[in-house]
Amino acid sequence: MQDVPRALGLDFGTTNSVVAIANGQQSDLVEFAGSQATGAVFRSALCFWHEEGVKGGLAHEAGPWAIAEYMEYPEDSRFLQSFKSVAASPIFESANIFEKRYRFEELGAMFLAHMVGHAGGALDQRPERIVVGRPVTYAGSRPDEALARKRYDAMFAGFGVDIHYVYEPLGAAFSYASRLTKAATILVADFGGGTSDFSIVRVEAPNQTAGAARRATPLGSAGIGIAGDRFDYRIMDHLVLPMLGKGGSYQSFGKTLEIPRSYFADFADWSRLALMRNRRTMDELTRLQKSADDPAAIGRMMTVIEKELGYPLYDAVGSLKRALSTQDKADFRFAGGGLEIETQVRRADFERWIAPDIARIEGCVDKALATAGVARNDIDRLFLTGGSSLIPAIRGIFDARFGAERIATGGELTSIAHGLALIGQEANLAQWAA
Repeated sequence: MQDVPRALGLDFGTTNSVVAIANGQQSDLVEFAGSQATGAVFRSALCFWHEEGVKGGLAHEAGPWAIAEYMEYPEDSRFLQSFKSVAASPIFESANIFEKRYRFEELGAMFLAHMVGHAGGALDQRPERIVVGRPVTYAGSRPDEALARKRYDAMFAGFGVDIHYVYEPLGAAFSYASRLTKAATILVADFGGGTSDFSIVRVEAPNQTAGAARRATPLGSAGIGIAGDRFDYRIMDHLVLPMLGKGGSYQSFGKTLEIPRSYFADFADWSRLALMRNRRTMDELTRLQKSADDPAAIGRMMTVIEKELGYPLYDAVGSLKRALSTQDKADFRFAGGGLEIETQVRRADFERWIAPDIARIEGCVDKALATAGVARNDIDRLFLTGGSSLIPAIRGIFDARFGAERIATGGELTSIAHGLALIGQEANLAQWAA
């Protein structure tokens, strides 16, 4: 058997990140160590706080350790999650954390350093070849792919020297292909926090020669910046934002004007909500509150921002979304900062809220098929992965178009990292690179 290089696959996700290392015919997940560890899943989050004796006076943590620090001292810390979603945004220049500003690549490098530090030594000596997953289409209304690549390159500059980028669903496809016993054309659908990505791959039958590698060929990919975070937004929009002043009005020079929608768009986007706690925004909201027809509603928004209640609020949103994946109805509960919500939500209502997003995702599936030059009937197997793949309305897209008997699931949080590591051992790595 020809020697193949060790390789590391990194699924840097909007919500979670996972690392796998391939050595030969298999890949193994990197398990994180310590009291806050959550196995191989490392939350894509950062927390900052003031601390004497630390260079610059500002300490920081990442992953579940960031969550633990924030939960203990929410008002004295700054918590960032889903920062991957601004990678391709030309509007985003830096995050204002207390008195300092950090660029995307600086946040990313901090995150990676903490990930290495919590890996129990498993990442201290990394393989030379590193494969990083990237979305087919970056999140955001007008994503700048060249800008995202520049920021990714700067972020990973200290992580390794031989860095390759591969579409995330291709990683999942390669992982799933290892399960197959015969030739097949497979469609992989990866539903993450920020994007939904689709790739079509042709997998040849295993070669009977001992040690011979299975041959897989990518045919086409497509993606859209709609996924789990957008579904969270829909829940926020219907259950929370009306209590914070959305749709309300204020008085200005004798005129009645609608409260600017930009405040609610930022509040309902986790990556932007965390950045609203700055002097300029809070001063604007203070002035708005004085002239608002419902000043209490604006006051509730300000309290949530000031007291750093964004994480428990979005945790409640996520809990509802997950519950509705297995139940026809579920309770939504949140209390904090003068905001109290307790209501029952039907799955049918949630599916009505996300219906426009589901329609656009369906259109992207068609685009992937067209890009690959294959018809629906040419798809032998489908592999659904990513946390949002568990939502029944998502599963329904593929049941209706391809039939439930062709669909496989599993490894929702880990399949991409496994596949990226295995791709890293390919002699023809260039054909997988994005």
